[in-house]
Amino acid sequence: MRRVPGHRKVIIRDLVIFQVKLAIDGLKDLVLLPASLVAALIDLILPGPHPGRFFYAVMRLGETFDRWLSLYGPALEARAGLDGLFGASRAGSATLLGELEELVRGPEAPGAGTRPSRGAR
Repeated sequence: MRRVPGHRKVIIRDLVIFQVKLAIDGLKDLVLLPASLVAALIDLILPGPHPGRFFYAVMRLGETFDRWLSLYGPALEARAGLDGLFGASRAGSATLLGELEELVRGPEAPGAGTRPSRGAR
């Protein structure tokens, strides 16, 4: 079994990142639940020229946020020996992980991933 130097630090860093992303995702759900109910209620009471516009705007906001958070996308390519989640993302990509990597390493860090993480389109 081959040991990869620094793998423990990568796994701990990625665990912290994942826990933060899970907490943010939970907060998003806490905000979107009442927001969607209020938006749907407004749309039912005051339909206007575009029925459902507030409700569907809340849904689009949630979808955009999910793409930015990309909770599980980078996990498909992450391995501790290949720099974990940072190895599966690109510094500066339009995701939380890409922005975090850019903050930690800079925009063009050596060894940074070259592919955008899943969900960043």
